[in-house]
Amino acid sequence: MTSVQKRTIPVLLQGKDALVRSQTGSGKTLAYGIPLVQSLQGMKSKIQRSDGPYALVLVPTRELALQTFDTIQKLLKPFTWIVPGVLMGGEKRKSEKARLRKGINILISTPGRLVDHIKSTECIHFRRTQWLIIDEADRILDLGFEKDVTVILNALNAVRETRQNVLLSATLTEGVTRLADISLNDPIRISIADEVQKSLKPALQIEKEANGSSNCMDQENFAVPEKLKQYFVMVPSKLRLVTLAAFILEKCMYEKQRKMIIFFSSCEQVEFHYELLVNVLSGELSEQPKRSPVSSVQLQFLRLHGNMEQEERTEVFQEFLKSNTGILLCTDVAARGLDLPQVMWIVQYNAPASPAEYIHRIGRTARIGCHGNSLLVLAPSEAEYVSLLASHKINVSEMKMEKVLSSLMKDIASGCTDQEARNPLLWTLRKSGSGPRSCRQNLRIMFTPVRGPSGGQKKALQSFLCAYTAYPRSLKHIFHIKSIHLGHVAKSFGLRDAPQNLTTLPTANSKKKTKPRAKRSDLLKKTHGKHRLAEILRSEYSSGMDSGVSKVKKRKKKKQRKSGNQQTPV
Repeated sequence: MTSVQKRTIPVLLQGKDALVRSQTGSGKTLAYGIPLVQSLQGMKSKIQRSDGPYALVLVPTRELALQTFDTIQKLLKPFTWIVPGVLMGGEKRKSEKARLRKGINILISTPGRLVDHIKSTECIHFRRTQWLIIDEADRILDLGFEKDVTVILNALNAVRETRQNVLLSATLTEGVTRLADISLNDPIRISIADEVQKSLKPALQIEKEANGSSNCMDQENFAVPEKLKQYFVMVPSKLRLVTLAAFILEKCMYEKQRKMIIFFSSCEQVEFHYELLVNVLSGELSEQPKRSPVSSVQLQFLRLHGNMEQEERTEVFQEFLKSNTGILLCTDVAARGLDLPQVMWIVQYNAPASPAEYIHRIGRTARIGCHGNSLLVLAPSEAEYVSLLASHKINVSEMKMEKVLSSLMKDIASGCTDQEARNPLLWTLRKSGSGPRSCRQNLRIMFTPVRGPSGGQKKALQSFLCAYTAYPRSLKHIFHIKSIHLGHVAKSFGLRDAPQNLTTLPTANSKKKTKPRAKRSDLLKKTHGKHRLAEILRSEYSSGMDSGVSKVKKRKKKKQRKSGNQQTPV
């Protein structure tokens, strides 16, 4: 058993409430799942499906709901009379209502969908609910589910006040503490740090923590997996895309560490980078040579974000979970609680908005004693973010950008022929030069479209800028929109120059279309008809000699109109 399981299972078997804080990947699902199944299967009156839910498990995301459901289902294999079920957004309400009518004994759900059923489904009830488990409690509050959790607590308290409550999270915030005060009854506080931090603490202090008398739930300190190596790389804005491509080639092709997760700050960025990397790095170039199937290595890219349909999200999640290779491009929808085996690298292409979010992202690797690595990509103006992490006892080592870019030369140095080239990208890079600088320039050219920028590039750039302005006030001195070069940032999205009409592009979160602020109104006004367009062109290229004549003509027309209006009878 892991540390959190050793200390949590006995407490829950005693029937006490618990507030559990442990690093991600430490086995929290089994820490509450085993006592839950033990208590339900040992009840004197045998549970029947028609009894309804005896336990309610709340999780923030759909992927975590599916993962928790699979884990509980495995625990219930010997106890076939206990029926688990899952409710989540994106699924058909009609089929979920049918399952609720038949009966679900362990109900796993996202808060929003459960509130929807509480309000609209008559057959759902909590008369026999004896367990309430809130997993990733801080993330549930971050996603704006606080009102939904309140509705759920009121529905539970209305029919049954006595139950066992458990709150679990890798980080504890003020909101979680407030939620614990509302939902927990005299809880036992369990805080699990990593092995290094535990070895530095005296035994007396650890005993106090187990008894809940120690105030160790400080949100400023985070527990990091012991076998996780953390790195950061300083990259100028215009070289970010090239560096990312070089890093993917190095880790997923040469070192055979072929499972990687790359985090972005928006859905538009995930879509843009997915299409671009698939076209450039996955062998879909039109002028590639014929390669032998033995020597070629195909990079498999997958994407996961909140704007995808639920069926597609489930399919991608299951595919990445079961495969031995793959590069998953995703938003923070995959940052919480997901257990994805054999992930060797976590790349944070956009810095997270808080150290807590950083901890959750890197927690997708080095899980339960396994080895793992993480890389944080920062611009030179964001260097102070490293000091911020260090103040939270998160120490990261620097990886040089030149070392990452040198991977573009490995095939050239090995003397591979064009027919034996591992990737068509490298074959193309070798065509016009053998130096690292020429490779870098050729790679940047390949990422830049010949026929001009597409809508996807502009949307991705705008979503990046919107996310950059959305950093909390406490981080504005590190991430400020004025500290970045817009033209260099545009190059990282494959654009030759920064678009002029960024404010007119729609975003995923914007509901109303915003009009651009026109600095030069004579050029930004919309032209209606050929006559208006001709006037503008004439004014742009005229010598200015005929301006007086045109003014006199306009005055005469105005006088004629006024005189005509005066002659008309009343």
